[in-house]
Amino acid sequence: MIAKENSDRRSVASLDRHQHDDPLCDGDFARAMSTTDLFSQHRLRGEWTMQRLAILLYGIVCYIVFFATFLYAVGFIGNFLAPKSIDGPASGDWMTSLLVDVGLLLVFAAQHSVMARPAFKRWWTRFVPEVAERSTYVLMSSVALIVLFLGWRPLGGTIWSATQPWLVNLLYAGFAFGWLLVLVTTFLINHFDLFGLRQVWLNFRGQPYTRLSFVTPGPYRWVRHPLYVGWLFAFWCIPLMTATHLLFALATTAYILLAIGWEERDLVAAMPEYSAYQKQVPMLIPRLSKPIPDETTAPEIR
Repeated sequence: MIAKENSDRRSVASLDRHQHDDPLCDGDFARAMSTTDLFSQHRLRGEWTMQRLAILLYGIVCYIVFFATFLYAVGFIGNFLAPKSIDGPASGDWMTSLLVDVGLLLVFAAQHSVMARPAFKRWWTRFVPEVAERSTYVLMSSVALIVLFLGWRPLGGTIWSATQPWLVNLLYAGFAFGWLLVLVTTFLINHFDLFGLRQVWLNFRGQPYTRLSFVTPGPYRWVRHPLYVGWLFAFWCIPLMTATHLLFALATTAYILLAIGWEERDLVAAMPEYSAYQKQVPMLIPRLSKPIPDETTAPEIR
C-alpha cells in the first residue's frame, strides 16, 4: 500500500511538472493562442491587401483600354491616323454592309444603356465587386466600340463635300471643339470618378466611397448635357459626309436623345431635386438668357 501510494504521488508530481513545462498550459496557452490569432490577422490583412491591389490594377487597365479606344475613335470618325476609318472604301454587298453596321450600332447602344440602368447594376454587383462596377462598365463600353471599329463596313456615297477652305476649316474646328468639350466636361464632373479610377483607389486605401454631388460649372450652367453636345459636334462637323458617316451620325444622335430620356428618368427617381435643374436649364441647346448661378447643384450623372 505504501509503495503504491508513493508511486501515485510520483505520478502526480510528474504530471504537475509536465503541465508546468507544457507551453500550451495556463499563461503560455493564452500567449500561444494570441500568437495564432495575430498570425491569422496578418494573413487576412495580407489577403485583403492583395485583393484591393488586384482591383486597383484592374481599374487602371480598364482606364488604359478606354483612353486608347477614345483616341482611336477620334481618328476613326475623323478619317485620319487610324488604320481603319469610318469612311474607308466600300466593299461587299451594300445591303449586307448596312445591316452589319446597324447591328454593330445596336450592340453598342444596348450595352451602353442596359449596363447603366440601376436595376442592372443591382443585379450585376452580385457577381462583380461594387467598387469595380464602374470600371467594368467602362471596359465593356470600350470593348463594344472596338468590336464596332473592327466590324464596320463603309457604304460609300457622298452626301456633301465642303471644298471652300474657310468652310473646311470651320467644320474641322467644330470637330475639334466637340472632342475637346467631351474631354473637358468629364473633368468638370470628376473624370476619375466617371471612369472608375476614384472608386478603386479609395477601395485600395481602405476608404469608403462617397458619392459626388457636382455643382454646375461652365457649360452645365447653360445646358444639362454638354457631354452629349460635344459628341454631336464630333459626329456632324465633317467636311466630307458620306452615306456611311450619315448613318453613324443619325444613329448616334437618335441614341443620344433616347439615352437622355432614360438617364433623366433614373435621376429624377433617385434624386427629386433634379427636377428643378431640368426646369432651369435646357437639355442641349442653350438659351440666350443668362445661365444659372454657379452654386446651383445637380446630382451626379452616371
